[in-house]
Amino acid sequence: MANHDLVLGQNPDLVLGQNHDLVIGQGHGLGLGQRHGLGLGHAHDHDLGLGQAHDHDLGLGHPHDSRLVLGQQHHHPHDHGRDHSNELALGQNNDTDEDALDAQNHELGLSDNHELTLAETHGLGVDQNMVHLSIDQAQELGLQSTHDISQGHFLVPQVLQTRRLIVNPDNQLTISQEFSDVKSCRRAIRDAAIACRFEIQTVKSDKTRFTAKCAAEGCPWRIHAAKLPGVPTFTIRTIHEMHTCNGINHLGHQQASVQWVANSVEERLRENPHYKPKEILEEIHRMHGITLSYKQAWRGKERIMAAVRGSFEEGYRLLPQYCDQIKRTNPGSIATVYGNPEDNCFRRLFISFYASIYGFVNACRPLIGLDRTLLKSKYLGTLLLATGFDGDGALFPLAFGVVDEESDENWIWFLSELHTLLEANTENMPRLTILSDRQKGIVDGVDFNFPTAFHGFCMRHLSELFRKEFNNDALVKLLWEAAHALTVIEFEAKILEIEETSQEAAFWIRRIPPRLWATAYFEGTRYGHLTANVVESLNNWILEASGLPIIQMMECIRRQLMTWFNERREASLQWTSILVPSAERRVSDAIECARGYQVGRANEAEFEVVSPHEGTNIVDIRNRCCLCRGWQLYGLPCAHGVAALLSCRQNVHRYTESCFTVATYRKTYSQTIHPIPDKSLWKEMSDANQEGDNKIEVLINPPKSLRPPGRPRKKRVRAEDRGRVKRVVHCSRCNQTGHFRTTCAAPI
Repeated sequence: MANHDLVLGQNPDLVLGQNHDLVIGQGHGLGLGQRHGLGLGHAHDHDLGLGQAHDHDLGLGHPHDSRLVLGQQHHHPHDHGRDHSNELALGQNNDTDEDALDAQNHELGLSDNHELTLAETHGLGVDQNMVHLSIDQAQELGLQSTHDISQGHFLVPQVLQTRRLIVNPDNQLTISQEFSDVKSCRRAIRDAAIACRFEIQTVKSDKTRFTAKCAAEGCPWRIHAAKLPGVPTFTIRTIHEMHTCNGINHLGHQQASVQWVANSVEERLRENPHYKPKEILEEIHRMHGITLSYKQAWRGKERIMAAVRGSFEEGYRLLPQYCDQIKRTNPGSIATVYGNPEDNCFRRLFISFYASIYGFVNACRPLIGLDRTLLKSKYLGTLLLATGFDGDGALFPLAFGVVDEESDENWIWFLSELHTLLEANTENMPRLTILSDRQKGIVDGVDFNFPTAFHGFCMRHLSELFRKEFNNDALVKLLWEAAHALTVIEFEAKILEIEETSQEAAFWIRRIPPRLWATAYFEGTRYGHLTANVVESLNNWILEASGLPIIQMMECIRRQLMTWFNERREASLQWTSILVPSAERRVSDAIECARGYQVGRANEAEFEVVSPHEGTNIVDIRNRCCLCRGWQLYGLPCAHGVAALLSCRQNVHRYTESCFTVATYRKTYSQTIHPIPDKSLWKEMSDANQEGDNKIEVLINPPKSLRPPGRPRKKRVRAEDRGRVKRVVHCSRCNQTGHFRTTCAAPI
């Protein structure tokens, strides 16, 4: 820019345009004449901050109050008569006294060739802690150490960055500071190093001494702490606080170990166990300015959670005591753990609370859904579930099983335990209806333990298989409509619609016997339940529990059941109707539909009901059945049955199944699931109960299955890969097909 150039570089000349005066005030500052300011860019409102001081600006374009500041925090104790609005300050924490710049005998001026000169016998004092100075783009002010401040040269010696250790009072280290032990001492020094952005190297560390130095080569920072005689406390003896290094220039930190991460987020994790590793990384970066790996954050969280909830290994070891506590606090409950005879490694666990057993046997529908979910804990495993349904249609968990792996043998064992449970609590074994995905182990287990039961497909599993095969929402919708069809005619009509859309889909569905899934052909009573979507219904909390140690997982399940029983028991006390709300709504809708029906009576029990759209239906109120099959399939009078009952002035509510009444519902949840004391009291209680008994304590070791390293892979099937023949892979570890060695989770 013309006439407004300030150039200090290899040839440090100070060039001022025409009519620009350089005036030195009495205080030996750098004064700008009243007529002309030092202009860089626009004439107003432009400040040039040089160094780290925030309160010293270079005013550009204004005739007064223009200060050129280099460095930070400059104090001039002997500045009498100095013009405070115009000054040149050099250095860092520099105090300029009378010996450095004499007010009367030192003159800074411009020579004829416009060079910035000093008198031959006078120097400009610059502190050794001078920092580098630069101005971007065209306004560049360069200070080079190769030029002397004499005869037109401006000398700035090369300096080292100086940083003090303390940046936060919480991380302050002082001589004679005491710590409870060597661990606390090391932790405090490590925290200070992280806060001050330098790394340390341990020189000596034992039970009585700890010495560390700065990891940067040649840096004099050093600290030494030692144990006081006769007491366990450690005291800092010596500190060399000054650094000559530049600190670390990378994003991580050598002292940011997993244990440091754990200590940093311990309080937050105790308040919120769902604090994610990603959130931990963000918190540490925000608070400490360092970036860690995801694995460090994850391992730090796992270390704290192990201290809070116990380790996975401890969970298996305490299983026998936990089962004893369940049976002690909830009499009549079943809790049994099994291990391998050879090495006592965990194999199976079966738990069913007495409150669930009583409610199912005495008040629930004779309908059971079977499902499972894979555990996400360190040692994997599978959680097996058997659930009933209460009168209002809600899930009623009956029994839980944890096995080392899902297999046909383990399913047969689980169903045998379920059979023993029901047989021991009922005089006459009810004829059950069971819904599952009908895999081989479940089919064999049901056939062996419940030979008279009606075993049907869970429609959720069947529809998912159908969707994976054809990926057509319209076909899936027709499949569900076919499953809900009450009569054979309606069912066949829906199958014909599927065939018109896709003959392959119709052929696929016809290969599965309709008596296993279609309502029109199914022989058992499902009360309108076509699915056993246990895990899907419990998805909100069961998946979170599946990653916990085994005792913590079972306790999470127990607490949820305890809460459900109490909430549903209290809610039912507010009901004033005869039937539960869902049944009451269904009967009310049937009464509304029945108003337009014509009823003819054949005898005291048989009726002919004619509707405008459905034609004629025959109703038998004595056997509680209708030709439409709605009454016998759902357990509640259909619209035709309601019309017949109203025509002979019968109470409709008396012709519903007992499980739909409020009185029976209250009986379902009449028992209580009691809490279990903390594990710290188990041994004491067990010893008090045993007294003189010589009971041998059984120790259960963790199973041999381990979760593969790394994050679990998500299975994604691209559209172009559907129908493609997949290559068969072979595992070199277990000699099975379908996976590689790196993802093998089979027992060793």
